Amino acid sequence: MTDTPILVLGATSLVGRFVLPRLRAAGIVHTPVSRRQEAGWLQADVKTPEGRAALPVAPTVLSLSPIWLLPEVMAALQTNGMRRLIAFSSTSIVTKAGSASAYEQGVVTDLARGETAVHDSGIDWTILRPTMIYAEGHDGNVSRLATIARRLRVLPISGRGEGRRQPVHADDLADAAVAALTTSASVGKTYALPGGETLTYRQMCARIFEGLDRPVRIVSLPPLIWKAGLFLASPLLPDATAQMGERMDRDLVFDGTDARTDLGWSPRDFRPRF
Repeated sequence: MTDTPILVLGATSLVGRFVLPRLRAAGIVHTPVSRRQEAGWLQADVKTPEGRAALPVAPTVLSLSPIWLLPEVMAALQTNGMRRLIAFSSTSIVTKAGSASAYEQGVVTDLARGETAVHDSGIDWTILRPTMIYAEGHDGNVSRLATIARRLRVLPISGRGEGRRQPVHADDLADAAVAALTTSASVGKTYALPGGETLTYRQMCARIFEGLDRPVRIVSLPPLIWKAGLFLASPLLPDATAQMGERMDRDLVFDGTDARTDLGWSPRDFRPRF
C-alpha cells in the first residue's frame, strides 16, 4: 500500500457498488474508473487506446472488471508503475471447463487468458474466484430466478435439483477484495470465494421464494422437457444455455479455507431479501 490512490477498474460492476463504500470507510484513497462520467471518478474506457493512455500512475490496482480485459490493459498499467494487482476471475474456469457449449468454452478460454496474463506479469498479484454472485435486484443469477418466480409463481427446474451450490453476496466479495489489498499473505495466491452456506439447487430456489415472501413452488421437469421450455423462453433468457439445466444436479462446490485463513473470509448464509 502507498499514499498514491489505488486504481479501481470496473468501479460500476456488481462488486464495485460495494467496494467503494468499504474503501472510503477504511480510509483508503482510491481512483474509480468508469466509461461514463461520474463526479470524482476518472472517465476512461480501458478497451480503447485513448482510455488506456488516460490511466494515471498507480502502484496498486484493484480490477473488478472481467479478467479477460486485463491482457490488453496490462502493459499500460505496468508502464504507470503497477506493482500490486488484485483481480477478480470466476470459479467458472473450473465448473464450465468440460461444457459442450461453445459459448461457455469461450468463457473458460477468456478466463484462462486473463489469469495467465496476471500470472506472467511479474508483479505481486492476487486472483479472487467467486462462485455464484448475487446482490438482490442487481445480479443476473439469483435475481433473475427471483424475477421468474415472481412472474410465474413457480420455478421449473431440470431433474431433482440436487447439485450443491454456494451463492456468494457481492458485499462479502467487496470485503475480501479490501482484505486482499491489506494482506501480504495473499500475494501470489488464487482464492476460491464460496458463500457461507452450501445448499442444493432446489434449496437455493426455495430460499428465493422465502426472500420474496411467496409460497415455495418448485416443479421438477425431465431434462428434455426443461430444455424444450428453455428454447421457448429464450427471448426472455438470452444468456441461458441447456448446460445450466444439466448442472442443476451437479455439485459446484469449492473450499474457502485458504481465504478464511488469509483474508478472514466469513461470508453470510444464503438468506436473500427482495
